Amino acid sequence: MTASLDVPVDRFEPECRFWEAVTATESSPGPEVESTILVPGTGDAYLWMQRATTGPGGCHLDVHTDDPAGLAETAVGLGGRVEHQAPGALVARSPAGLPFRVVAWHGEQRRPLPQAWPEGQRSLVDQLCVDIPPDAFGGECDFWAELTGWEHRAGGPGFRYLPRPAGMPLRLLLQRLDDPRAGSARSHLDLACSDVAGECRRHEAVGATVAYEGRVWTTLHDPAGLVYCIPRRDPDTGTL
Repeated sequence: MTASLDVPVDRFEPECRFWEAVTATESSPGPEVESTILVPGTGDAYLWMQRATTGPGGCHLDVHTDDPAGLAETAVGLGGRVEHQAPGALVARSPAGLPFRVVAWHGEQRRPLPQAWPEGQRSLVDQLCVDIPPDAFGGECDFWAELTGWEHRAGGPGFRYLPRPAGMPLRLLLQRLDDPRAGSARSHLDLACSDVAGECRRHEAVGATVAYEGRVWTTLHDPAGLVYCIPRRDPDTGTL
């Protein structure tokens, strides 16, 4: 599992600089003209930046497999749909409408280590949170558990999560939205960190703005306006 931030073209370069700064990565050209890879200092790359030519941008998941056609067929059998075939990828949607791509796996298996920052905290982007309309929540949880083969577990009221296998850089958190008019499912990145307040100050210093401060997590907007969260979780284990 890897994730891509889809960024409007006119905001792409500042957005790359922001995510390089908050993840301690370096940009490298991707295999497609419109893509950039954020290369970590340890482990295999798992975060991408993608130029979005239409719309406000967002975030999508890439599911890597040694059998893209077979996995896409499984996704359709579980209630998803394949929308079209792009270069090197099958573009699909989950039953609740979450966009994702099915791509070839090339043997990546080294999860990057958390980054230690001068302020004393450690952090790592380690989770994709899927925000799901309430009437689609149960079916969407079942879809991702069956597609990945990962068990989904309770994670508090309105949350379920899929524990990641060893070496997997991202786990999936499934969140039930309160608003039945929410429309299609959408997703955002989460950073696990040892000190939420300190990590938020670091992000604000390079252009993020705080949208919500809760007991367990803080929601922010990056410079392009994309939503992401910083929860209080162990960056090594991903647990609270």
